[in-house]
Amino acid sequence: MKKLANPYAKLEGYNCFGCAPKNPNGLQLDFYEDGDEITTQWQPENQFAGFHNVLHGGIQATLMDEIANWVVVVKTATSGMTIELNTKFLKAVKIEKEQPITVRARLIEKEEKKAIIHAQIFNFAGELCSESNVVYYLFPPAVAARKLFYPGREAFYEE
Repeated sequence: MKKLANPYAKLEGYNCFGCAPKNPNGLQLDFYEDGDEITTQWQPENQFAGFHNVLHGGIQATLMDEIANWVVVVKTATSGMTIELNTKFLKAVKIEKEQPITVRARLIEKEEKKAIIHAQIFNFAGELCSESNVVYYLFPPAVAARKLFYPGREAFYEE
C-alpha cells in the first residue's frame, strides 16, 4: 500500500471539505493506493452524526464521492466531476472512539468521457455498511489541467 500525495494542498485557498489537510471543519482525508483500489481510514466524530452515535448518511455519501474523485485522478490520469451518485445504506455506521472506518473504491468501467467507480464503507469490524456507484464525467487532460488544476498523475506519487 502506497500513501498518495495531495498536490492540491499546495494551491492557495485550497479548502476541499473532503481532503484539504488544513480545513478545520472538513474530513481531512489521506488516501492510499492498494493495487487496483484507493483506500482511506477515517475516525468519525460526533459532529458528523445524524442519529445518536450514527454517522450521517450525507457524510457517508460525501466520503464515497471524495474517494471516487481520487480513483479518477490516479487511475484515469485526468479529472472530472460527479454526475451521478447511487448509494445504498446497508448497516448503521456507528461513531465509536478509536474505531475508524475504512473507505475503499475502485474503477469498474471507463469510457472516453465517463468513468464508473464502486465505493464502499466498512465499519471497524470490517462489515460492509454502505456502498455507492459513482459516475464521473471525465475532462480531457488538457481541460482538466486548465479548469481543475489537475497536475498530472505523477504528482500524486511525490513524497
